[in-house]
Amino acid sequence: MKVGLLVVAYEASATLEAVLHRIPDEVRSALSVILVCDDASTDDTFQVGMRMKQARPDLPLEVIRRPVNLGYGGNQKAGYHWMIDHGVDVVVLLHGDGQYAPEFLPQMLQPIVSGQADVVFGSRMLERGAALRGGMPKYKFAGNKILTFLQNRLAGVRLSEWHSGYRAYSVRSLAGVGFELNADYYDFDTQIILQMVATRQRIVEIPIPTFYGDELSRVNGIRYAWRILRHTLQWKLSR
Repeated sequence: MKVGLLVVAYEASATLEAVLHRIPDEVRSALSVILVCDDASTDDTFQVGMRMKQARPDLPLEVIRRPVNLGYGGNQKAGYHWMIDHGVDVVVLLHGDGQYAPEFLPQMLQPIVSGQADVVFGSRMLERGAALRGGMPKYKFAGNKILTFLQNRLAGVRLSEWHSGYRAYSVRSLAGVGFELNADYYDFDTQIILQMVATRQRIVEIPIPTFYGDELSRVNGIRYAWRILRHTLQWKLSR
């Protein structure tokens, strides 16, 4: 399979280099492309990516700087379209701020590569208490659990977490849903889960460690909760 890694990055100049260095050797050798998508950062994220491309020829790096900020969801949309257009078979989403551990890329890929799944979600909630030990604030932990419970009830599934950004998709599953119609905000991640559920994709969750980085500070919690519950309820009513 042709495997791609999509690294979404915004204001990630302090972390991007370390994230790329942490990609395990066994995954690096299997990757066809690592697409770093700088979402019009005001810092040196793009320059860091280009320096890494020169310094690490063993990494199949392609570095793109968006001329305007597309938003978290919009950056994913453009990246997934790039992967589809370039004939990639499997794509893993990784954040450039180090919030999700590159060391778990083998576990993220294995269920799809082995033919056991179409979609893999990294979950911070599968192991009891792990999220809190990893630094997730208690009020955010409670909010995550409540929102996940409500969304599971509405969507008729039993996921342990709807709100992790560590995901892997077969490109065939991506191409079969209208992800380009989704929001450009953080609720993109909920919308694409609903699309995968609606099209009966095989979803597998794996446990991942929790690291509470700076990216989540950019999310307005009330706005986010309202939007994802609205999307899920609309999806339920439309079914």
